[in-house]
Amino acid sequence: MAKNDGTSPPDAVAKLAAPERVAAFRTGLSAESRAAAYLMAKGYRILAKRFRSPYGEIDLIAKKRDLVAFIEVKARASLDDAAYAVTPRQQARIVNAAQAWLMAHPEHAEFELRFDAILIAPRRLPRHVLSAFDASP
Repeated sequence: MAKNDGTSPPDAVAKLAAPERVAAFRTGLSAESRAAAYLMAKGYRILAKRFRSPYGEIDLIAKKRDLVAFIEVKARASLDDAAYAVTPRQQARIVNAAQAWLMAHPEHAEFELRFDAILIAPRRLPRHVLSAFDASP
């Protein structure tokens, strides 16, 4: 067994670079790109992609007229599996991240706000679920 002399990555870094994690990351990026293109075709303007805050991450933030939508993108083997993957814990983190985004972008604070999901599955059109969840606890 080789010791870590500083030239080889620590276990945590090696774990992050595991092939299955790299594949999942690429799948997520591809799904987010598909979702953004789908939204733009529906007349939305993308305000942010992969917005990160200390409170959570939002995959897409999009605007249409007087509406700002915070959108969670889920890619799974089926649309049903994708729908079930938006957990209550994730919802809370998205709501908290949305509050952080609104603090940084107060010009959008008076807009209608909505939390949507876009579900992605192979060989299927994306499914846009309007008001997939709300900001109530």
